[in-house]
Amino acid sequence: MPNYQTPGVYIEEISSGSKPIEAGATNIVGFLGVAEKGPVNEAVLVTNWTQYTKLFGGLHTGGWLGHAVYQFFQNGGSKAYINNLKELPQTSEMEKSKKGAKNAENTENIEGAEKKVEENILLKVENPKEIAKLIIGEDKGVGKKTGLYLFDSVPDIALVCAPGVTDPAAQDAILSHCEKNRFRFAVLDSPEELEKGIDTMPMPRDSIMGAYYFPWIEMYDAVADQNVYAPPSGGVCGVYSRVDGTRGVYKAPANEILRTALGLKYNLTDAEQELLNPKGINVIREFPGRGIRVWGARTISSDPEWRYVNVRRLFCMVEQAIQNGTSWIVFEPNTRDLWKKITRNITSFLLNIWRSGALFGDTPEEAFFVRCDDELNPPSYRLLFV
Repeated sequence: MPNYQTPGVYIEEISSGSKPIEAGATNIVGFLGVAEKGPVNEAVLVTNWTQYTKLFGGLHTGGWLGHAVYQFFQNGGSKAYINNLKELPQTSEMEKSKKGAKNAENTENIEGAEKKVEENILLKVENPKEIAKLIIGEDKGVGKKTGLYLFDSVPDIALVCAPGVTDPAAQDAILSHCEKNRFRFAVLDSPEELEKGIDTMPMPRDSIMGAYYFPWIEMYDAVADQNVYAPPSGGVCGVYSRVDGTRGVYKAPANEILRTALGLKYNLTDAEQELLNPKGINVIREFPGRGIRVWGARTISSDPEWRYVNVRRLFCMVEQAIQNGTSWIVFEPNTRDLWKKITRNITSFLLNIWRSGALFGDTPEEAFFVRCDDELNPPSYRLLFV
């Protein structure tokens, strides 16, 4: 307390001791893929499709990244970190001019033939063959991280997406990355083609930090001026973002229109979905008069406590908010006064979560409780952290 020696009026600012806990963003996506151009192995924030095209180009045949980011923003996404894993080879101006001259000479001879086969040409988009290795990446120290390791230094990311990547090693690495970072969730794609029956569809490994979507969707490629079948993960991440903004992270991201989807690679029936739903495969379906919708919200976990995407993501948000909002207590004296402050702050935060409709219960007491007392902080335990 200040020692006043001179007559006068003094003003002191005294902290109330209350430090509000705030929930962070739950809809920021980290995309992994190969762009048409732009920085390589840098986590670059983009907030709209125009900004992405200026930095990384648009839709191209060297990877599914551009198609996924376009779907993301069209479905309500707002922020994304782009990790361009590889620089695509660029054709030199001389090669372009030579090719143009050669094409000009042969235009008259082949123009008619091109018109005949134009309708039968299908755009083929593929990720690089070494995409799994690029995603796993390397950690060679500060400033020398690639792939998933680069996202370790970006705490804002809540969702991780590698569009069109179905390699088991890559999907395993993405799930491990989300489990290690605790508050991240993976959105994974199924293979485009079903080689066997629908009941033999390959599955990622068991994890509470990931969701798996089938089938691929048909979308319009403005560059090629035709429709292509594209992986749905980018659009699904946009649906997550849209639902988080309009309802909240506690709302299941299902029964939602998947914008940009003009059709589906496979149209499933109720009987066919009965084979996939128990496995944790979220199906995208088309309903007459209702459009194409995401028709599932399950994780790929066998643990019934974490069966649903919205439950897992809600707890990720709550745990992260409490961890960040209580970091100030680390070196405070471990006294009853501190316990009361912790209890008051966390209770206030959870009360707002309950009022939003995220927690079940007619009263706050039915929905949650917060404990911080002598039983949890015995003298022998407190002495360890003096």
